[in-house]
Amino acid sequence: MQERFSASIGRVFAAMVPFGFALLGVMIANFPVSFTGGFLPTPLFALMPVYFWGLLRPDLMPPWVAFAIGLTEDLLSGGPPGIWAASFVASYAFVDRQRDSLAGLAGLGAILGFAVALLVALGAAYAIVALYYLRIPPPAPVMADLAVNVLWYIPALMLMNFAQHHLIGAIRSSL
Repeated sequence: MQERFSASIGRVFAAMVPFGFALLGVMIANFPVSFTGGFLPTPLFALMPVYFWGLLRPDLMPPWVAFAIGLTEDLLSGGPPGIWAASFVASYAFVDRQRDSLAGLAGLGAILGFAVALLVALGAAYAIVALYYLRIPPPAPVMADLAVNVLWYIPALMLMNFAQHHLIGAIRSSL
């Protein structure tokens, strides 16, 4: 009985790690301080765990969690509701359909895989904003957002790999 209880606690903790990373990303991205004075766009730190664990461990990052994280991003960012929720789900759907191709990528290929998933999310957000406001927004901020997010994904990838191997992997091997 004790072993089953500790195994279930380990599974709950393992499931909370990706969600916790994404919530932390939402909080950091929407913190009301800008170190660049608004010169650079704020990275989508919440999308990085959605991509990473949606690709590596879809059992820990199901689509409804991606939707909930996107909805949290919508609520805290102050924009029209549903833009990031729909964008995160669109990116998750892309990752889900291309899992076999994306999972085999390493190094620069893994970063390019994230860039394509990010482009899907940003493209969905761009289309939704264009429909919402009934005009086409300028594409330059989207390209700047793409570049900033790809650069920030490199340290985030190292951090999530560390968590995957040392937190989630350690729990899984002890079960």
